[in-house]
Amino acid sequence: QEQVVESGGGLVQPGGSLRLSCLHSGFSLDYYAIGWFRQAPGKEREGVSCTSRSDDWPVYADSVKGRFTISTERAKDTVYLHMNNLKPEDTAVYYCATAPAEYLCSYLLTKFGSRNFGSWGQGTQVTVSS
Repeated sequence: QEQVVESGGGLVQPGGSLRLSCLHSGFSLDYYAIGWFRQAPGKEREGVSCTSRSDDWPVYADSVKGRFTISTERAKDTVYLHMNNLKPEDTAVYYCATAPAEYLCSYLLTKFGSRNFGSWGQGTQVTVSS
């Protein structure tokens, strides 16, 4: 019943910016956390960011901290991932997903904790290249 759809990916030069959108339906953010993940060719899936009412502030992977920002626009049922100062190593397919808000984001972004995300989007490609 819970569904998410990602959009906003594309080709950008190093140092550029993109904003990814996660449109959600079938649930309230009062009860579900939203996580952003990415997977590059030949690499395992990586937790990027997570936002939840159970946390005092969003959680970010060390690799994106200070460059990426997650935000929520409730009126549009959308969670955004603002990506600044993009690097070639940011190239990946980006996914958003939902998990019960009873779990803390620091746990949800781990490989084991991410199994609690029950609904995943189709992914959107981000390519950072000169």
